[in-house]
Amino acid sequence: MATPADEHAMRIALDQAQNARLVGEVPVGAVIMRAGQVIATGYNRPITEHDPTAHAEIVALRHAATLLSNYRLPECELYVTLEPCAMCAMALMHARFKRVVFGAADPKTGAAGSVVDLFADERLNHHTQVEGGVLADECGQVLREFFAERRELYRQRRAASAGDDEPIPTGEAVEVDTPPPIALTGPSP
Repeated sequence: MATPADEHAMRIALDQAQNARLVGEVPVGAVIMRAGQVIATGYNRPITEHDPTAHAEIVALRHAATLLSNYRLPECELYVTLEPCAMCAMALMHARFKRVVFGAADPKTGAAGSVVDLFADERLNHHTQVEGGVLADECGQVLREFFAERRELYRQRRAASAGDDEPIPTGEAVEVDTPPPIALTGPSP
């Protein structure tokens, strides 16, 4: 069950998600807390940094490890607006996070129970406590709105180019594919 401290931290992560949205990234945000204090924050940056590993969790994790001068963060808790993927889940376990709290479940790539549950694999040598569904509706809404806006922009571009016989100039950024809608839900029963 989410505590007021969990909700407070998730709201900080939601603010980070808005930062991602403002720069055109998928709006996922993260915050790392230790003893009730913010250690580091991060938001999705794979597009702007040309780095497929620049997920919100990894950005925050790198920052926290640098600030604390340690790659092990056993007293830290990570709050993220979307369920971690396999890459992020393993990085968090390698860093020995005490706890991971996420907002919206990710039914396509979630590695904390939606698709797989890496955190529950008994064969691994570190076990991180996981809680999902904290402010799930708000976290999911940010993503749904982002992808709805993207789909509408894509439709408008297609409609504009359908009536235009001139080819799009080389070098102009054009979205040629739109991501499928994300069905974001709370934690699985």
